[in-house]
Amino acid sequence: MVAAFKAKSDFPVESLATFEIIPGVSWSDHLSFWRTGYPAIMITDTAFYRSAAYHTADDTPEKLNYPAMARVVEGLFHALMDWNCRSVFLNR
Repeated sequence: MVAAFKAKSDFPVESLATFEIIPGVSWSDHLSFWRTGYPAIMITDTAFYRSAAYHTADDTPEKLNYPAMARVVEGLFHALMDWNCRSVFLNR
């Protein structure tokens, strides 16, 4: 997914494969998919590591970087389309 994202976007991206015990790694929706046997990935902006206001009353819309979010969404869209197309052909 990282390679597909990098091929379609100049937005900085990093990847990490780690353990559930790392704070924040198991706090997203992907974990429930894993537990039921479905493949899933977690895509994050590092949440509370990035902002102390994350999910608090101080986490307000004007603090968000909408142009950056749009770049991420566009890059993810293209990466997922490429990734999905590859997996469809590989699973035939």
